[in-house]
Amino acid sequence: MADKSQSGKLFGVPYNFERPSLGRMLSSYWQPDEGMLVEKPFGVGYTLNLASWRSWIVLLVAGGLFYQQQRSAEETAGEEDEEPVEVLVDE
Repeated sequence: MADKSQSGKLFGVPYNFERPSLGRMLSSYWQPDEGMLVEKPFGVGYTLNLASWRSWIVLLVAGGLFYQQQRSAEETAGEEDEEPVEVLVDE
């Protein structure tokens, strides 16, 4: 029976299921000569290259959106504690 490959590409998407070492993990997330996306050190697909300034902008935007969502959820949770309001409609 043929040995299955631990790493390669399938339909153009990279995969790597070899046991990652610390050096490989660190070097895969910091590649100054590459673009914004680099191959994951373990798993399927791509990840952000932290040596690229574009990746930091993506992280800041994602962090800002997450903060805004959390703040909005806290505000709506506080509104549930209020008593109902009676509305009168003239016909």
